[in-house]
Amino acid sequence: MRFPKLKMTRRSLFKATAVGGVAAAAVGVLAGCTHDANDTEADPTVVDESEADDILSEFEGVDTTLAVEGSWTLPLGNVLHPAEGTWIPVTTAGSSATPMVTGSALSLASGELVEVVPEPVSGAATSVIYDARCSDSVYAWIELDLVTRAWSLHASSFSAGALTGETKTLWEGTSDYDPAPFAVSGSTVVWQVQPSTLGSKTQEHSFCYIWHAGDSDAQAVVESPGRFATWPTVSGEVVTLAPRVRASEGTYYGVTAYSLSDDLNTRIDQLVMPQGVRPFRATRVGDRFLVSVEASYSTGGLLGQMGTYIGTSSAGFYRLNREPSECGCGNGDLFIVKSNATYLVLDLANRQYSALPSADRIVDYGEYPARVGECDLFVTFSTVKDADTGYPASVAVRTFRL
Repeated sequence: MRFPKLKMTRRSLFKATAVGGVAAAAVGVLAGCTHDANDTEADPTVVDESEADDILSEFEGVDTTLAVEGSWTLPLGNVLHPAEGTWIPVTTAGSSATPMVTGSALSLASGELVEVVPEPVSGAATSVIYDARCSDSVYAWIELDLVTRAWSLHASSFSAGALTGETKTLWEGTSDYDPAPFAVSGSTVVWQVQPSTLGSKTQEHSFCYIWHAGDSDAQAVVESPGRFATWPTVSGEVVTLAPRVRASEGTYYGVTAYSLSDDLNTRIDQLVMPQGVRPFRATRVGDRFLVSVEASYSTGGLLGQMGTYIGTSSAGFYRLNREPSECGCGNGDLFIVKSNATYLVLDLANRQYSALPSADRIVDYGEYPARVGECDLFVTFSTVKDADTGYPASVAVRTFRL
């Protein structure tokens, strides 16, 4: 097995300004990889259009039964990110140029927005907090240098809206590698390191890593001979990735569900897309994949057409024939999928669909989900315009019980 030869700085101590007075110590990376490029992969799935249920033409359109359960108004400049629990990670525009962005968290229990990471631990004036994710027990964030494009991934234990443990530096990368797509679930952080399409390392393999709070080392778990097609998503006890597969035969992506409970050692299911078809978003809800395709391809059958697909290669698929936007979520047979124009609520059991009404005065900006994969409380947010001036004025957050 070829372990990644990434030219990253792996300092034993990250000399930085402490967050909450605690220095950020770098974790190591254990040698070895659970799933490498030589894994046996499933056959490509090619589905005829007649073999899938077209939701918009075959289901009944009804009024939605989902009602707003909770709602809050946040200051302008707050962006929510997907999370699984009571706390939602937020990147917040700073009150001055330094810091430009801070890391925050929103409590769905109280509606309180709290500051978690007040400034980058790097201490550099040109660094910003680029992205954030959290569970109810771990908070992780990416810092990006706006000049050099170097980046770093950090994480800490998290409780009651505050960092509670030693801040760890999980990875550092140069501009030759994209800022890591990552997800947080429970005490675990999962992230991907992959070469930038514009850098000097475009031929390098990509790797997915996993780290648990309190550990001194991370573990490489999945290798992709090329870039992953989608961000990692965690849904219940399942991590969904889309690495390159069957590399000796052509360009194939395998949307793959791994068990989180054994650090992705067990592969639960796999959907190998038709040759040349790149999935846009992918997650798992129950025993079904929820996969979207952003463009229409000249080959590949149904899965090569733009839209969102719910199902598996063995059980068949439902198709939503709308241009996809964000990753969907669901609970049981009920799914919420965002197209460019609206959210659609799909009831597979009763073969019905409905549209989720948008908040008032957000037509120009749209709503975005802060949930991915399996959930029983859907969270959405949007930038709202002032009724008098028409300018952006605040951020509206709403929750719906599934």
